[in-house]
Amino acid sequence: MTADRFSPESAPGTGAGAAAARGPSSRLYDEIAIGDEAMVHRLCTARDMVIFAHASGNFNPVHLPQANDGDESQVVAPSMWVGSLFSAVLGNMLPGFGTLYLGQTLQFHGRAHVGDRLTVRVTVTDKRPGHVVILKCQVLKGATDAGAGGTLLCDGTAEVVAPAERQETAGPGLPGLLVESHRHFDRLLSVCEGLPPLPTAVVAPEEESALAGALMAAERGLIAPVLIGRADRMRALADEMGRSLDGCEVLDVADHDRAAAEAVALVHKGRAQALLKGHLHTDVLLHHVTKRDGGLRAGRRISHVFVMDVPGLDHLLLISDAAINIAPDLDAKVDITQNAIDLGRAVGLERPRVGVLSAVETVNPKIPSTLDAAVLSKMAERGQITGGIVDGPLAMDNAIDIHAAETKGITSLVAGRAEVLVVPNLESGNMLAKELAFIAHAESAGLVLGAQVPVMVTSRADNDKARLVSCAVALLYQHWKSGGVSRLAADDHALKAAQ
Repeated sequence: MTADRFSPESAPGTGAGAAAARGPSSRLYDEIAIGDEAMVHRLCTARDMVIFAHASGNFNPVHLPQANDGDESQVVAPSMWVGSLFSAVLGNMLPGFGTLYLGQTLQFHGRAHVGDRLTVRVTVTDKRPGHVVILKCQVLKGATDAGAGGTLLCDGTAEVVAPAERQETAGPGLPGLLVESHRHFDRLLSVCEGLPPLPTAVVAPEEESALAGALMAAERGLIAPVLIGRADRMRALADEMGRSLDGCEVLDVADHDRAAAEAVALVHKGRAQALLKGHLHTDVLLHHVTKRDGGLRAGRRISHVFVMDVPGLDHLLLISDAAINIAPDLDAKVDITQNAIDLGRAVGLERPRVGVLSAVETVNPKIPSTLDAAVLSKMAERGQITGGIVDGPLAMDNAIDIHAAETKGITSLVAGRAEVLVVPNLESGNMLAKELAFIAHAESAGLVLGAQVPVMVTSRADNDKARLVSCAVALLYQHWKSGGVSRLAADDHALKAAQ
C-alpha cells in the first residue's frame, strides 16, 4: 500500500487480503480446539511508524523516517509495534470479535525494519475454565505464504477470554487517517545527489527568506548561485542570519530592473543555466525573460507548472498554468500542455497522463474550455503534442479518482489516473493549487518553462523545503533536457536491476 491515506478496510493484514484466513467473525469457546491456528502477513511501512509514534508518544528517532535522511530501510520498527500485531489476529480471527485480553508475554529475538514482510501467527495451546484460551504467538520475517521458514523476531503467550456470544459486523466502521508525509519531494531531493550544481542567477535576494533559500540550495549542491542585487544589503542580511557569502559570486546591481537584465545577460554569456527569483516583482523578471530582443524566448509560450506532493497520492501531481497565462487561448494551451509534459518526464513520469480540466466531462459548445480540451486530446493523438497521454474534458473528480470515473462510465487511460492537470485559466488553477496546499496539506514547488532556461519563481510564503525542491526540479529538468533521460527513471531502472 503506497498511498498516505489509510483506512481500516485497506490495512495490510486486516482487509480483503486477510479475509480468506479470517473465517467466522468470532469463534465461541466450544468451537475452539487445541492446535487451531490463524495468521496474517503484514508489510512494515514508514506510515506505520508515524502512526505508532503519534499513538504511543514514542518519538525515538531510530523509529522515524524523518530522522534517517529519507532512507526508510534503516528505520527500526518499535518492538511494541511488532508485539501489537498479535492483537489484530486475536481480535479479528482467533478467537475473533469480542475477544478480551487477560495477559501477554513477549520475547524479542530480532528487529523489524521498514520494508520487511512479517508473518503474524497464533496457535491455541490450552483451554481453561471461564472461557479462557491460551495461545502461542509468533512474528516471523521472510516466511512463506503458508507461514513456513522465516526468521523469528518475537514470540510469547497470550491469555484471552473467548467471546460468550457470537458477534458479527459488516466492517470496522472507523474513519480513515491521513498521514501528512511528502515522500515524493524527499525522493526528488535524494536523486539530485551526485549531479553537478546548476549555475543559477539569483535576482535580488535582498530579503531574508530569498537569500536563505539560495544559500540552502547551494549548501545542498543543487545550485551554484550568482547573487545579483545590492551587495551591501545582501551581506548585511547574511551577517544577521549568521551566514556567509563566501564562495558565492556577488554582482552589485542596485536596481531591480537592471538586476533582472543582468541575469538574462548571464544566460546569453553561458554563465547561468537557470534563474531564481528573489525579492522583486515577478513581472519585472519575466519582462526581461520574454523580451523579443535580448530576452530568453525559445519559440514556445512560457508557462508556470506547480509540482505538488499531495498526501494520499502515490505520484506527483503537476498543475498548469496557475501563475502566468490569465486566460489562455487554444494555441497557448498547446504550449502549456507540452511544457507540463516535458517537466513531468523530467521528474520521473515515464509517459505523463494529462487531464484537461473543465466543469464537466462532456463536450458542450456553451463551455469553451470543453472544446479546447477535446481539441488538445485530438492533437495529442495526432502527434502535435508529444510525450504524454492527453484526455479531456474531464471534471476534477473523474480526473483523479478512479471510482468517480467508473461511476460516470468514462473509459480512458487518463480518467481517474491523471498525473498532470491542465486548467482552463489562471484563476481556477491558482485556486486549485492553493486549496491543495492549505486544505489538503500538499507541499508545492514550481517552475516557469518555455524559455531558454528554467525560471524558479518562489513566494515569500514558501517554506524552506518548497524552495529547495524548486531548485531540485530545475536541476532535474536541465539534466533531462541535456540528455533526454530522467534521473528518477534511471534510478528506478537501477533499483530493478539490483533486485
